[in-house]
Amino acid sequence: MNESPPLRDQLAQKNQQLQAIAAQLKTELFGIDPIIDRVIDSVRAWYLLPELISRPVIICLWGLTGTGKTQLVRRLAQLLGFYDRFVEVQMDGFSNGASWRGAQSISGMLSQSGVREGEPGILVLDEFQRFRTIDPKRADVRVERYHDVWALLSDGRLPPALSLLGSIESSIAEAAFEAERADDSEAGMRFKLRSYEAQDLKRNLKLEEPLLDIMAWSSEQVQERLRRFRESGQHRWETDYSRLLVFVCGNLDEAYEDLATSVGDCDSDADIFHALTGKLSVIDVKEALNRRFKPEQVARLGNEHVIYPSLSRQAYEQLIAQGCARYAVEAEARCGLRFVMTDSLREQIYANAVFPAQGTRPLFSSLHAIVGAGLAKAALWALERGAQAGDELTLTADGRSLMAHWNGQSQAIAAPFEISRLRQRNHPDFRALLAVHEAGHGLVHAVLFGRAPQEIKIHVASFEGGYNAYASRKVWSRQNMLDSICTSLAGRAAERLVFGPALSSSGAESDLRKATESAARLHRHLGMGDRLGRVDVCTSSEEHLCTDVEATNGPIEALLREAEGRATRLLETHHEALMALVDELLQHGEVKPARFAEVVGLPLTADDEALDPYAQRLAEFRAARRALHPAA
Repeated sequence: MNESPPLRDQLAQKNQQLQAIAAQLKTELFGIDPIIDRVIDSVRAWYLLPELISRPVIICLWGLTGTGKTQLVRRLAQLLGFYDRFVEVQMDGFSNGASWRGAQSISGMLSQSGVREGEPGILVLDEFQRFRTIDPKRADVRVERYHDVWALLSDGRLPPALSLLGSIESSIAEAAFEAERADDSEAGMRFKLRSYEAQDLKRNLKLEEPLLDIMAWSSEQVQERLRRFRESGQHRWETDYSRLLVFVCGNLDEAYEDLATSVGDCDSDADIFHALTGKLSVIDVKEALNRRFKPEQVARLGNEHVIYPSLSRQAYEQLIAQGCARYAVEAEARCGLRFVMTDSLREQIYANAVFPAQGTRPLFSSLHAIVGAGLAKAALWALERGAQAGDELTLTADGRSLMAHWNGQSQAIAAPFEISRLRQRNHPDFRALLAVHEAGHGLVHAVLFGRAPQEIKIHVASFEGGYNAYASRKVWSRQNMLDSICTSLAGRAAERLVFGPALSSSGAESDLRKATESAARLHRHLGMGDRLGRVDVCTSSEEHLCTDVEATNGPIEALLREAEGRATRLLETHHEALMALVDELLQHGEVKPARFAEVVGLPLTADDEALDPYAQRLAEFRAARRALHPAA
């Protein structure tokens, strides 16, 4: 007789399996190693000792689209050996794999799956951001399906579908009514359970009889079973899914919205965007959830919120290298040629395929369009010229087309390098205008905040212009607000200084709008001007606001004029640094933070925690007070 290994050995073996699964996931999914480690740690107790689990283990995965949330969960289920006990529900209401009635509820989806009651299984609630219970004004939203999700998330025990039982009783009543009006010979044929009714009755009442037998029951037999159900107490009939591992996955755009729209998707630096999204916390997630769900519903999602940062440049480069290698192997298997893809090709794929706020989906589609189609065209060209199996075909790229090289011959192949073409603005006047404008913003920001901009670019594809990107701030002081308004107007000030007022351009319109919004907020909302109250327009008698906005128009205009004059004076003082920055932009199209400090020659800090020295000021205040009142 074989004895089971001791519990300690079983746990050690399962723990080793989890470690191996984590290692395997890291070879398949790039750039999310910390996410994988945290998810593995979160499922450890559920996997090692499911007998001790009395409530569903809930793990929420939040991130921008295409960052690998669903892919991670599906692959984890496979590696854990739970793919036959795995249910994926699309919370937008378009789930596959269940009958129409089954897809109306979580219990229906689970009942038609391989997950057994009372045993471990994996449930994924995907696209959760599309499922909401309140609107932006916090009024209730009508929810068409998946009403039972909150009961499941609470304790994993789902009550029976009482509406179904009411429907069956209505069918019985209708059959009885029809029987009274029919001949005796027809009365017995009037009532019949539909297949879906019989299936739901079997599931909710936990009947052992075969489905065909239940469908053949008379109305009296059905009524008898319903009577037993009511007398037994509903708690006995709850369906127990308390040992589920539940993944809640969603984009939760509200948490990312400011970051995802700060610059054009294809122009933002992946590493900078990665760093920005990496700063999001569970508080940001709960604030975003609070805009969609009631507080008690947010509470049922628990506190295990795993936040995906956007992918780093290294992760994208790994994906590109992996994709190129896969296409090369597949192409060689088909035509016999060996393909060598150079760094220049991979760089152009990155430049044209990476949209940091959109994740991997644009990358994979671009890989197929550039490499998949490009390899076929290159192979055809080489074979037509006599290339043989085993010959080497090299592929390069120059930003305009794909280049195939074989046997001393070269051929340009059309490729979708549209983003690179959009970035190649060769008109000298336009480049000069952009360089001066963006250099003005960047230099004034550096002088006032002591930090280089995170990015300055004039070679952008997503709009006709350039941009500066700055570090975010947790708190804005009055001086920060004034400095920010000055920075916003510095592009316009640089244009007027260098080109003269007559040639200042319409490109400063958005800057002027932003500066005006900030100045109005300072005076009307933050109480940082001459007036203390909150000033705004309103239509409801329940909004207690000062509505005299006219009185602040003059101070706002004066603040803007002073800010532009201040920007002009700063640019005149640092005109050599301004010109050096302009030259750098004209030559390279962008300036990274390390290079920025070298170009302008200013003492800048690399600290990314942008905050004023409040702790130091507190210590100084305390010391001054003690000096005035030593006895205290």
